[in-house]
Amino acid sequence: MRLLIARIALVLSLLLPVWFMAAALGVKFDLWSWRLGLGVLIVQWGPRLLIAALVIALVAVVATLARSPRTGWRAALVALVIPVLGLGYLAYVRGQSADIPPIHDVTTNAEDAPVFSEALTALRTAEEANPVVDISTPLISLPAYQGPRFAPLAGKSLGQVGQEAYPELSTLVTPKAPADAFAAAEAEARAQGWTIVSTDAGAGLIEATAETFWFGFKDDVVIRVRSAEAGSAIDMRSTSRVGLSDLGANAARIEAYMTALSGRLAD
Repeated sequence: MRLLIARIALVLSLLLPVWFMAAALGVKFDLWSWRLGLGVLIVQWGPRLLIAALVIALVAVVATLARSPRTGWRAALVALVIPVLGLGYLAYVRGQSADIPPIHDVTTNAEDAPVFSEALTALRTAEEANPVVDISTPLISLPAYQGPRFAPLAGKSLGQVGQEAYPELSTLVTPKAPADAFAAAEAEARAQGWTIVSTDAGAGLIEATAETFWFGFKDDVVIRVRSAEAGSAIDMRSTSRVGLSDLGANAARIEAYMTALSGRLAD
């Protein structure tokens, strides 16, 4: 009986990663909505399943170690480790998100952010994605930011919140001529593996879409190259199509791209 309990606990724990992967990939392949996959299957049910598996595994560990012969304790221990690691990771993500502002639109230039084209804006509208608003818009004036939980953001614009959260993001200035800077910017966008939506060398604009592996979440990117006194100034904006908070993904994308582009321009 004790060995059976240990085996049941192990099977249940091994099914946990399958649950989370299926929830994410179901969104990616349009089997269900992101609200179901992320909001319900992972956010709502994920912790409950992890705790349930943890309790069953604890029972199995106690049962297999309580008296001789102590058989099945290894399986019970593995069954215990899996939900512990899962709950630890969830706690880590929640801890990280507590320090990240609930925004999904980030730019290197809060005073004069790059603007998405009408075509890409229309595409986002057709998919019922997050609306793209002016970066100077006060957050509390937006429908998604109503309620007391957003009171600390009162009086701050979308750009200000992003700038305060990610002060390391700034315009990249290079001595390269605009044409050369644009070519490098486009090459790096392609190197990032993004889907290029449009390029306009004359206007100095590049639009692309980045997609996450597990959920297939899409974030739209616009890169702007303009002439500057020292050569060229490059700005970037990254905006999620779904979700209120991006958990820092857009800022991380901009930082990674700008760092890689800086290296490319220095060659």
